Amino acid sequence: MKTILLHVSGMHCSACPILIEEELKELQEVVSVKASLRNHCVEINGDFGEKEIGDIVCYLTEKVRKHGYVLSEEKQRRAIQWADFSFAIPFAMLFIGLFFVLQKIGVLNLVTTANVNYGTAFIVGLIASVSSCMAVVGGLVLSLSANFAKGGDKVRPQLFFHGGRLISFFVLGGVIGALGSVFQLGITGMFVMSFLAAIVLIVLGINLLDIFLWTKRIQLSLPHFIGNHIDRLKRINHTLMPFLVGAVTFFLPCGFTQSMQIYTLTTGDFWTGAFTMSVFALGTLPVLALLSFSSLSIHTKVRSGIFFKTAGLVVIFFGLFNLINSLVAVGFIPSLFNFS
Repeated sequence: MKTILLHVSGMHCSACPILIEEELKELQEVVSVKASLRNHCVEINGDFGEKEIGDIVCYLTEKVRKHGYVLSEEKQRRAIQWADFSFAIPFAMLFIGLFFVLQKIGVLNLVTTANVNYGTAFIVGLIASVSSCMAVVGGLVLSLSANFAKGGDKVRPQLFFHGGRLISFFVLGGVIGALGSVFQLGITGMFVMSFLAAIVLIVLGINLLDIFLWTKRIQLSLPHFIGNHIDRLKRINHTLMPFLVGAVTFFLPCGFTQSMQIYTLTTGDFWTGAFTMSVFALGTLPVLALLSFSSLSIHTKVRSGIFFKTAGLVVIFFGLFNLINSLVAVGFIPSLFNFS
């Protein structure tokens, strides 16, 4: 038995440790794995026979490389790909410009509420579905598909998974919205919650840029043991298990989901909360549904760095946009945008 401590490159958020542990635990030689976002390392305990440490590192890296992670004995000097911004900035500006055009003609109609609306929730869901934060959900989808395909059942488990996910986001989103009415959040309370949601989005965007390491340590996440229990659910081979796994993805440590949950609390209404979280889940559905039937992974693409930086800039924009709207709503600053 050997205990090996390796450094990890490519970690973005609190979902990354769970994904790394999930992948490495599937190896026959591995007994236990514990990954740390704070230290960007992973401790592996296993029986690798007479293999040299270099061979072990290469062997383990091949298992997680498809998700954008690289393992190494020594801490690697981070090389920020500044050249990616020469493409990411124009792409992000085009996206933001399109957003303002749609806003101007009233398609999104976001500023009138001074907060997140269904259009924004759907767009954030689209971004979340191809970000590293949703890699765990994608991993669950692929694992369920593989497990049930062995028994010849390829379609029904996937339908149950996505159905459970959509239903749980509707019901639990409504519960969170209703809780907001129970607590009777006033103007100050709504401002605080909207402010927190905006900050979560900004931190997520900065993490996607992959420039600063310190912001990755301040993201909200589930306790480690809860994440492990959620991961184990997919290993239970039962007809309704995909539905249950889809339902519990509501609690997975995805910052995008958490920002929507925080906003939903400010609505103070069951139906508004339910539809907001449902629209967000619908935004994630196209990519996750495609994952159900293929091995699509944005992390394997040559230009994934450009994509993540573009997404990061867009997410930061949404965070700042909603932060400004929150300040406008409580009268701290005058309205900076006029879409009438």
